[in-house]
Amino acid sequence: MDGVLFHGMKPIDGAVQFMDAIYDYPHVFITNNPIRTPDAVADKMEAIGFTRPNEEQIITSGEATALWLSQQKANFRYFAVGAEGLHQSLQKYGIEDKDDADFVIVGEGAGIDYDAIIIGINLILKSRAKLISTNPDSSVDDVYRGKHAVLPGGGALVAPFTIATGQQAITIGKPNPLLYEIALQSFLQQDNAHDYQFEDCLMIGDRPDTDIIGAQKLSIQTALVRTGRFAPGQKLPKHMTAPDWDVDSLKELLKCLQ
Repeated sequence: MDGVLFHGMKPIDGAVQFMDAIYDYPHVFITNNPIRTPDAVADKMEAIGFTRPNEEQIITSGEATALWLSQQKANFRYFAVGAEGLHQSLQKYGIEDKDDADFVIVGEGAGIDYDAIIIGINLILKSRAKLISTNPDSSVDDVYRGKHAVLPGGGALVAPFTIATGQQAITIGKPNPLLYEIALQSFLQQDNAHDYQFEDCLMIGDRPDTDIIGAQKLSIQTALVRTGRFAPGQKLPKHMTAPDWDVDSLKELLKCLQ
């Protein structure tokens, strides 16, 4: 969503019109950003000019992490580092416990400090808690102090815990399959008349290394829009297959799909 539909609190040119054009098609929003809950994301979209989506159409890496952990262990105990949205997602399924946690979960946003690192690494080393990262992004585009800025992503924030403990994190967000799998289930719930498969779907994203590569691994069609960190004219990574559509904007993509 960041870099595809909006930058901070400003819609990207043509994004509102694109979403209006596909309104009647089954669609979901998947984001590696765990900072906001789905209802908060929906509120933001409405506030900046989009038609408000249903909360069920928004899948954050925080929600996916909480759901996955609940499948591993009912009423799991956790220690989390990250913004309030991540904590709210985890509270739906688990119990916060700084002294005896099953999982140490690291997400994006404010929350990491020296004390949090100490608590987390000791839970991993002494209580054998498993280290979980909501997403692998090393950096993300956002707004800081009223200006566009590059902020540390989940992959950067989990690094102190990995280095201090030697434990590699289990990573939930794109390019790993879980967000895409939840999205497919959402399609089936939106339209029970169709038996959708991955190859019936189109993933639109601005990051080749997460959005596009993750979808390609599952045979999902892909469209790369160059409105985020990946600029027009920039060469694709050598190790990846070209997306089905490679466009400078959602305006251009809409013309291709009509």
